[in-house]
Amino acid sequence: MSAAPVKIRIVQKTDLAEITEIYAEAVETSNASWEWSPPPVTEMRRRCDALLEEGYPYLVAEIASVVVGFAYAGRFRARAAYQWTVENSVYVMPDMGGRGIGYGLLKTLIDECTSRNFRQMVAVIASSDNMISVKLHEKLGFREVGKLPGLGWKNQAWHDWILMARALGDGNNTPPEGTGAK
Repeated sequence: MSAAPVKIRIVQKTDLAEITEIYAEAVETSNASWEWSPPPVTEMRRRCDALLEEGYPYLVAEIASVVVGFAYAGRFRARAAYQWTVENSVYVMPDMGGRGIGYGLLKTLIDECTSRNFRQMVAVIASSDNMISVKLHEKLGFREVGKLPGLGWKNQAWHDWILMARALGDGNNTPPEGTGAK
């Protein structure tokens, strides 16, 4: 599988079982997600459908027709003024690290969000020991904008949130278009 090229594409319903497995691994073995129990495929499908219905991008990376990672953007906060800001999530199979899969997913996600007129992207990195995610985001123009110490309890320890952000398109240099923004 490693010699085959990585293909980034829009999620399909048939990908949800593999996505659920990748996410379950992250929930069970890392602090990348603060869920304590992996959700079943029905819940992952519901989450995916909700994001797609709201117009957010949801991507997968595959090698030789096997899903090896996924990424999506979603609502950052519920209030109207935040509607041009998205939060990203990127997950890659643990044995696939270091192959540029996360980079490809996040780069494509940034491009998709920019084309959909979002103006800011936020990364909430759920643990200050997740330097792989921090470095990935830095490579793609994110900068650390804050840290919330000891915000979540998982795996018998308190963990920080690292907040990173980057502008999309014109960022905050021009007003949003066509939405009746105040």
